[in-house]
Amino acid sequence: MVTTASRKTRTRSMPAAEPEESVTMPAPQPQPELTTLREVYDALVDRTGLRAEIINGRLIVSPLGTPDHQDHVGAIYSALRTRALEKGWKIYPGLDICMDGSRDPYSPDLVIAPTDAPRWGGRELLASGLILVGEVVSKGSITDDREHKRDAYAKAGIPLYLLVDSLATPPTVTIFSEPKTDRYTVSALATMGDPLPVPEPVDFTIDTAIFL
Repeated sequence: MVTTASRKTRTRSMPAAEPEESVTMPAPQPQPELTTLREVYDALVDRTGLRAEIINGRLIVSPLGTPDHQDHVGAIYSALRTRALEKGWKIYPGLDICMDGSRDPYSPDLVIAPTDAPRWGGRELLASGLILVGEVVSKGSITDDREHKRDAYAKAGIPLYLLVDSLATPPTVTIFSEPKTDRYTVSALATMGDPLPVPEPVDFTIDTAIFL
């Protein structure tokens, strides 16, 4: 006789699953509503670092200049740097400034300012404390550089505005001085290649052949 033994099947007990930990996500914070061009500008520049300005009621985002444009900016900087240091001033190629009153931000190609020039926040100098601003005319900024910025800088009381205009016929360099209300009352123009006296407080002659 064959006896068949029953084989007991052992069932391995699985450990009890641990309860999942709940994770509480913070609720998204509502973004503040941007109601002015200045607020839009601040948000844009803070988030992207783009070069932007508010000119004559328009928010303008500009690319970096062409090689020729940057060459001209470098030439102005080289021409005026020694004089600025002699006077105990600072010179900046490309710096944001804030127009007193409107708080509109501008971004000149060159700025000369005292070492203690007042600031607006951590990024901008107040326009009323500057000595000279310089612009190099580009195809996308002809009217702004020749007219709108010129008048805005005069209204801010900036003593000197240097305009390098290689798009004029013939190419010219102009220094505007003695601002009254919203315009400069004195200007001197040199064809590129000729000397251009820059009046007080800079009191220096630029050889504009550096732009050729």
